[in-house]
Amino acid sequence: MQPYDACDASGPFAPAASAFDRLTSALSGAARGDSRHHEVELLIEAEGREVLRLLFQGFLDQREAREREERAREVRGGEGRLRPHREPGHHRSLACVFGTVTVGRVAWRGKSLGNVHPADAELSLPAGLHSHGLRRLAVLEAVRGSYDQAKAAIDRRCGKVMGKRQTEQLVVAAAGDIDSFYRQKIPLPATASTALVLQVDGKGIVMRPEALRPATLKAYLAKERAMRTRLAPGEKPHRKRMATLACVFDADPAPRRPHDIIASPAGRTGSRAPRPGPKARAKWLCGSVIHPPEHTIAAAFDQAEARDRDHARHWVVLVDGARHQLDLIAAEASRRDVTVHVLLDIVHVSEYVWTAAHRFHQAGTAEAEAWVAGHLTTILHGQAARAAAEITTQAEHDGLRGAKRQAADACVRYLTGHLDQLHYDTALAAGWPIATGAIEGACRHLIGDRLEITGARWGLTGAEAVLKLRALNDNGDLEEYWRYHLAREHERLYPTPDQHNYHLTA
Repeated sequence: MQPYDACDASGPFAPAASAFDRLTSALSGAARGDSRHHEVELLIEAEGREVLRLLFQGFLDQREAREREERAREVRGGEGRLRPHREPGHHRSLACVFGTVTVGRVAWRGKSLGNVHPADAELSLPAGLHSHGLRRLAVLEAVRGSYDQAKAAIDRRCGKVMGKRQTEQLVVAAAGDIDSFYRQKIPLPATASTALVLQVDGKGIVMRPEALRPATLKAYLAKERAMRTRLAPGEKPHRKRMATLACVFDADPAPRRPHDIIASPAGRTGSRAPRPGPKARAKWLCGSVIHPPEHTIAAAFDQAEARDRDHARHWVVLVDGARHQLDLIAAEASRRDVTVHVLLDIVHVSEYVWTAAHRFHQAGTAEAEAWVAGHLTTILHGQAARAAAEITTQAEHDGLRGAKRQAADACVRYLTGHLDQLHYDTALAAGWPIATGAIEGACRHLIGDRLEITGARWGLTGAEAVLKLRALNDNGDLEEYWRYHLAREHERLYPTPDQHNYHLTA
């Protein structure tokens, strides 16, 4: 085996070698004593981080020394003007995952011109104090927990290199290239028989007053609280701004029948297991709290069109029945000249049917369950109009009045008002999904688990950044995006044809 090169103890790596020797000596002493293993772990964690910091510092010092020795350069600034004079000894701090190091570099100067530091471009240094590795760590920690938790995690690993406000600012900056990243990313293709499924939903996020939409802010300021210490029943706090989320995925056909979804009133016999439904794969999520719903819906259609440019596949759109969403989806489909099959989420339909059932039968009884099973089976057979007529007839026959009749009528209106989106017979025969589980789960995961943590109130840019980064992470694209983001950041900081602000001469 070829031996490793020995470290030059007299060069820039001498402090790192000395720190390593001190650590090994401390470990040797601990081995001769009665140190517990967790005490040794803490020692290696603390002193080992300092060794790594000094190694990084040694690399930077060595690079600075080599740059001092180079003289045959022609250095120009971003405006193309020559800097003929060199001045060594310029330094800047860089906070990294090992601690804070000092970057020494040579400045090239010209009369009445700003300094140019070629080392900044060669090392792709950030504009601020914090390294790209530290920024990535801040993103990873901030998308999984609160900013206080993120700062505590960074402090434990890296020392006190970043404040809470700085963490928030770095997370917002890190999300700046997500839209352009997805515009250039090409999804994996699928066969023409694979259904292309789109789902859209909305969920409110508690915002600071200045981040509310004008109408919500007006209601928030004008509202007189009935009680000082809590909300009265039915009283809305007017503190939320609606975020729109969309999900796109592929689903291979899995044909089913209504009784695979709803068991008969007598229950399943066990002679035949229910057929499984279609499985989502290649799932892609997006969302926004800043932009209006049509922006998110357009982004979902962009993703779908990237997967099926020739519109050769069946496009299935699942919604909860919100009329505004349906209108936006229809407009977007018309603009792109694509045929979409819009379906209502069967779970939302069943909730209306259950509410009506409790007006005819006592809650929690077998009679109520059988009533629901019968009407949902009719709806799944594509006969929603018949189910609505039967509910109306029964309400009149039983003489329902007041709140009971209103609940039954609400179910009937929901069914008759969305007959075009209740063709479950076609969907089941084609093997398409009929529930919005993917987007419902995304609302809970992307927003509920992070943006709705106790006591959180968000500004617009912070909420938007965390929402987009959590969607990016859930899509499995974080590592690929980070490479793309660093490349774009380098181009913004060092915008010359060769991205270096200088030219070497022979």
